[in-house]
Amino acid sequence: MKIAIEGCAHGDLENIYDTLHILEQKNGFKVDLLICCGDFQSSRNEDDLMCMAVPPKFKDICSFYKYYSGEKVAPVLTIFIGGNHEASNYLQELPYGGWVAPNIYYMGYAGVINVAGLRIAGLSGIYKGHDFLKGHYEKAPYSENSKRTVYHVRNLEVFRMKQLSGKIDIFLSHDWPTEVVKFGNIQQLLKRKPFFKEDIEKGELGSKPNNEILYQLKPTYWFSAHLHCKFAALIQHTDNSVTKFLGLDKCLPKRRFLQVLDIPHNKESKIEINYDIEWLTILYLTNHLLSVRNTLTYMPGPGINERYDFTPTEEEKSHVIARFNGNLVVPKTCYLTASVYNPNSSSKKPKQPEPVLNPQTVTFCELLAVDDPITQVCKNEGVELNVSADLNSTISFIDDTLDSANCSINSSQNSTPMKKLSSFNLPDPKLDESDSSEDIESKDIPAEESEDVDPLIKIDDNKAIIVVQSETDKNRNSPTPKKFKRRNEGFYTTDDKDK
Repeated sequence: MKIAIEGCAHGDLENIYDTLHILEQKNGFKVDLLICCGDFQSSRNEDDLMCMAVPPKFKDICSFYKYYSGEKVAPVLTIFIGGNHEASNYLQELPYGGWVAPNIYYMGYAGVINVAGLRIAGLSGIYKGHDFLKGHYEKAPYSENSKRTVYHVRNLEVFRMKQLSGKIDIFLSHDWPTEVVKFGNIQQLLKRKPFFKEDIEKGELGSKPNNEILYQLKPTYWFSAHLHCKFAALIQHTDNSVTKFLGLDKCLPKRRFLQVLDIPHNKESKIEINYDIEWLTILYLTNHLLSVRNTLTYMPGPGINERYDFTPTEEEKSHVIARFNGNLVVPKTCYLTASVYNPNSSSKKPKQPEPVLNPQTVTFCELLAVDDPITQVCKNEGVELNVSADLNSTISFIDDTLDSANCSINSSQNSTPMKKLSSFNLPDPKLDESDSSEDIESKDIPAEESEDVDPLIKIDDNKAIIVVQSETDKNRNSPTPKKFKRRNEGFYTTDDKDK
């Protein structure tokens, strides 16, 4: 399976998909899956921008709204985790994951999915020690503080990840595990990012919880973003297994933000998203550990008189799979829960919206018998939530056959009539078996940060990584193109760190 890995997307979906298209044409293959490692910025309208933790002058609507409305359809199945620049109010509607737009899937606060036999796990957000032990207490409208704490990783999700058993093929995080720098070319990293030196010496560059997960789960691949640079490392584990780590840059010309891997998959399985039964069972068994309060919350451990090992038994997994009637395919249903940005209309002054319930989450929670965090927060505050309360009408993208997708409208009795979107079909991912790549020795991995890196870098005996710097890359001998300033250049060229 050809999998494209993207660093920080920063809402630049059109350019990312255009880059993939050019890459496919140039190399003669078809990308089957796109993975984005955070800062996705799924802003549907200007109200969503008010929930994003960026300075006001950088609140750019970008292009996600086109895919949300159905004006455009993602040409490749896309999955992503959250980072620290997100439309947090929208992502909070989907704490356990869900479709944010047709063919674009968010993995939730944390999640594990299966795609054609590949087991993919992801942890959204970034680590900040002062919020790690707290509950998920935030809700829109946010204060300037909660606008940032909402994307801080919590111990509940890390605890749940540590209950996993079996092989993880791919793990996704926004910030890096702290110790990966020890296994790559630190000198080359510091040459590009000299201000990393102090954090590296203190063991504070990245996330300590991610480091614990890395050593416990030992995934085959680990992909991250956040630090706006490209860095590769091979982590050797005590059982002689190896994790191949790759941190990628942000989507800008001449930046190394995208790579394509060829990873073996189950060719008899469709390239579609399935729930992971072990992860579902862990969610079910640990629902009582969910906290939505701004207080310290500790996970159970040895020496207490309650269960602390929630790695599921076969009997427990059988119980959960029965709740789903044996069908673990994620329903391809996406609802509009907020109005869509219209560039041709003069809108009212944007403001942070109130929280709403997403029908995807309502259905999931009912099936699995787990709680929706935002519902519990509102319940504690005496607030009653409505399903899709931002609109009287909900536009759904429904795929009953799992082969095609149609748009329909679900309206309340008092809903305002809305124009029905024309039907469209999602393209089925296809794998071009004719693709072949020339390999380079695996010893060249640490040198991939050099300016003279070959476009193909071998990461093991059978799989090659293809480096894509930009869709505008030219031959080295071609004239230097005229430089232009993009409207939000300052946001992307500032290596900001969440405080």
